[in-house]
Amino acid sequence: MGLMSYFTRKTDLVSNRNEVETRAIAPGYTAAIMAARESWISGASNMGELTAAVQTSVGLWEGCLSLSDVSGTDMLSRRDMALAGRALALRGEALFLIRDRLVPAIDWDISTRNGTPRAYRLMIPEAGGGRAETVLAPEVLHFRIGCDTATPWVGSGPLRRAPLSAQLLHELETALRDTFRDSPLGSLIVPVPEGSADDMDALRSGFRGRRGATLVIEGVAQSVAAGMHPQLGKSPDQLSPDLQKTLADTLLADAKDAVFGAFGVLPGLMNRSTTGPLVREAQRHLAQIVLQPVANLMAEECTEKLGSKVAIDVVRPAQAFDHGGKTRALGTMLKALAEAKAAGLDDKTVADALNFIDWAD
Repeated sequence: MGLMSYFTRKTDLVSNRNEVETRAIAPGYTAAIMAARESWISGASNMGELTAAVQTSVGLWEGCLSLSDVSGTDMLSRRDMALAGRALALRGEALFLIRDRLVPAIDWDISTRNGTPRAYRLMIPEAGGGRAETVLAPEVLHFRIGCDTATPWVGSGPLRRAPLSAQLLHELETALRDTFRDSPLGSLIVPVPEGSADDMDALRSGFRGRRGATLVIEGVAQSVAAGMHPQLGKSPDQLSPDLQKTLADTLLADAKDAVFGAFGVLPGLMNRSTTGPLVREAQRHLAQIVLQPVANLMAEECTEKLGSKVAIDVVRPAQAFDHGGKTRALGTMLKALAEAKAAGLDDKTVADALNFIDWAD
């Protein structure tokens, strides 16, 4: 009886071995997840970051924030501010682990309650490979801009908010690059007198593949169907593409201006005809309207997590110094104060007047 049971079990194992195992898994799932993760980490779903216009704007963000005055804490060094500025410009958020110094994180997962982060699982960069660490929300500084009401714990960079303009700039610069790389710029079709077949083949092969030189030759008899005057009215034919009809220069300038505007940089700043006053106003616009609100958000996060009141000032160090205008403004202010003192106004009245014109500090 035991022998029969043994053969029955062995037969069942052999029959099961021949069955095809089917698993319910979508093909390419891992590749899709990796592509989505790469898009999330890079900050946009296109290659706009590779253009000079985007890198110029990112450099302005990085430089202005690293130049800013930080008061109330010694944790935010200029290197940390530069890292935060670049991450905010490209990705829309930056995260630092609070230890004896700030440690930047390259990737993280969040656990939330009422839309507020409670805990993080961080990936800390190391030379030999990253390491993971799980911490509570008070242990990290999480700077983010461009948040949405659906996901207030996730930031978004300017390129993610304007992907169409970034994609247009990328496509235009790629098309121009491929044109100047592959098109026969400066190449000609030159008519020459007829010769033997061997001589014509040797001449054609000698010109083949020479960029910017004669690319193709043709006999004048072939070009005029062996007419009576084969060289009459014949001149070299240009093979260079006519880029003026494509409006590539206009479209490229418009795409660059749109990207500059998305980053808060006035397009006139990059105009070759720009003068000093416009440069100063463009710098003030970037510092006051764009980066100072970002610095205020960063200061609130630091005040909440570091236990002291932190202030970050971008406007004062990033201002464009107009010495003539500042001198005139100082003279006018001193003259007004002297007239107020001569009129017998007390300090409180002068302070109220200064507050009225938004000179609070």
